[in-house]
Amino acid sequence: MKFSVIFEAQLADPTVEREHQVIRDSVEQAVVAEEMGFDRIWAVEHHSLKWYAHMSAPEIFLTWVAARTSTIRIGHGVVCMPFNFNHPARVAERAAMLDLLSGGRLDLGAGRGGTAQETSLCGVDKDRTTQEVEEALRIIGKAWEKEELEHHGELIDIDPHPILPRPAQLPHPPLFLACSRTETLTQAAELGIGALVMGFAGPESIAEMRRAYDDAIAARTDARLVSSVVNDHFSVLCPTIVLDDRETARRVGIRGQRFFAQSIGHWYGGAGIPDEAVVEGSDEAAEMRKAAEQVVARLHEHHIPVRPTSTATFNADHAYGTADDAIAYVERLRDAGADEIMCLIQMGTVPQGACLETLRQWGEKVIPHFRSQEATGA
Repeated sequence: MKFSVIFEAQLADPTVEREHQVIRDSVEQAVVAEEMGFDRIWAVEHHSLKWYAHMSAPEIFLTWVAARTSTIRIGHGVVCMPFNFNHPARVAERAAMLDLLSGGRLDLGAGRGGTAQETSLCGVDKDRTTQEVEEALRIIGKAWEKEELEHHGELIDIDPHPILPRPAQLPHPPLFLACSRTETLTQAAELGIGALVMGFAGPESIAEMRRAYDDAIAARTDARLVSSVVNDHFSVLCPTIVLDDRETARRVGIRGQRFFAQSIGHWYGGAGIPDEAVVEGSDEAAEMRKAAEQVVARLHEHHIPVRPTSTATFNADHAYGTADDAIAYVERLRDAGADEIMCLIQMGTVPQGACLETLRQWGEKVIPHFRSQEATGA
């Protein structure tokens, strides 16, 4: 099993000074993650999503981290692949350059960037995002198969051109897709690429998603594969804060997740600005339940059906607490079928000290627990 950390560059009170600091803090966390034995970091790509994600140029962030590290893998989790965000040939060029300079450490995920806020910035056609993501992956999958790339697809034509430079990992860095629904899991499996499962619903939901992914793998043919290399890798999100004091860790972690969930609600569901206040000693589990109830009430008000996914981001059952609590939760994710535990630590209201201590606790206690099990075949 692999262990990774994902970065949104998320922050409350997003002044210029705080924005700059949170990005520098994320770099520091990435460097510490390598020191603590994590296998990989991931950086998202979002545009104009104030509060939720200030990581608009992950290719720069990842390059800076690659220069500061030597062994940890560097992951795009994900590149927004619709053509007006990033032309597929340019994605291939940038990915190859970073893979080369990092010594073959790059992983390349794809996603839609489908909020109205983002698509309106770059003139992206929202109705074509799913198709454009798949076609972009096909282009990247064959970019270096021959001396020159030539592509004539349903949405874009590229006459013969060399794609330079060539990556260190041939035929290309491993490919992934952001997945939050059964449909995208099926798509990832049929395309032959890894799944980055971004949901908060917990181990039981993860087990269902793993079954859907495996079923699609078992049923697939070669018809939709985007590459000659198949990557059946299932990476799952694990929100976590780990401190010596269980109650403090739970309060800090659940508060950070509440900010995260309210930020998603703001940009994806039209809710208000996320609550930025941190009240010392408050019952954050109760505040999380209250926030979920407000979402349900708003959906009822607008006569929108309430589905299990409607409040999934407000589920507080995650790796918050001591190292033993985190180990127990990761065991549930492992049993649900996780190939990789993708730690979400950097959330909007979580202080840098708690992020760094969480990385240390994982590196000294949580990861070694599973490494020792693997070494003994347990």
